Amino acid sequence: MISRIAIAKPQPFPIVPIVLKYTDIRSYVFTFVFVLLDVLVPWVCHQFHLAGPTFLPMHIFVLLAGLLFGWRAGLIVGFLTPLTSYAVSGMPVLRILPQIVVELSTYGLVTGILRQRLNLRPIWSLTGAMISGRLALGLAVLSIYLTVGEIYTPLGSAANPLIVVWAVIKQGWPGIVIQLALIPLVIWLVGKLATRKAKGS
Repeated sequence: MISRIAIAKPQPFPIVPIVLKYTDIRSYVFTFVFVLLDVLVPWVCHQFHLAGPTFLPMHIFVLLAGLLFGWRAGLIVGFLTPLTSYAVSGMPVLRILPQIVVELSTYGLVTGILRQRLNLRPIWSLTGAMISGRLALGLAVLSIYLTVGEIYTPLGSAANPLIVVWAVIKQGWPGIVIQLALIPLVIWLVGKLATRKAKGS
């Protein structure tokens, strides 16, 4: 019963082996496109005054990369996205850039492992990644605090790493809800399209 709820049937994603092995130029194209989208979407949200820490647009394509293409792509997209965004727009600010890199990299890595290796359903892969990413964020914040004696979040400076992580979660709950509702739907649609393409070929 539990396995039926948690474990998904293998999905016919023909692009997965190409991207995972990174032996084909298309794998790098997919990674570039996902990083580009992950930089562009937050920029668009800022133009409409949709707060990034609230709606978490930078998380979406990192999580999708892990779910669709496996842990390698998820890790690479998660690592490159905040660095590229900072280089292009200066966001996220340098003071929080290291912890954002750790957080997003963990999202992509864990989502890919849970989906690719354990074959969990998207909703459980997302949940596991969200928990792991925020634990990694807590460890990153704690490490920074122990090193420099001060930490910073979009909500301002704080002295307690637990308060920082809780504040981030509290502010970002709308984004979490959006991700849990939207991303499994996208994966389902991609699976349907891939199945239809496989049957038509």
